[in-house]
Amino acid sequence: MIQRFIELGRGYGDLYELIEIAESNSHRIKHFLALHTVIDNKDVTSLAIVLNPAGEGKFQPIYICREGVPDPRTLSSKRYSLFQEAAASLGKEIYELDVKPSSLFAETELYYQQLIGILRLNHFLPPLS
Repeated sequence: MIQRFIELGRGYGDLYELIEIAESNSHRIKHFLALHTVIDNKDVTSLAIVLNPAGEGKFQPIYICREGVPDPRTLSSKRYSLFQEAAASLGKEIYELDVKPSSLFAETELYYQQLIGILRLNHFLPPLS
């Protein structure tokens, strides 16, 4: 199975798009994720949703707003509250993980490959088949 991150932006509009994707694909939602990290001494969070593959497809999308939300464990924010409300309305919990920042990687794609490995090890994604 191919698993790939699809990156949205870091602003309010992008978060609303992420929530709309979740709501319009509620039958496909596998997980809501909050990936916490530190960038330039600021605690930030990436918000993501993992969808199950469509039909018999072998493609599993992971939509993400990367490192654009203050970490809710240190500073509350309206964006995280909206994400929480969306998860609750769809009957899902938000799984939280601490990860390395994307700035440590030479390319964003390498960062996403590392995240996919972490998500597989923690059984949020199925292993390669």
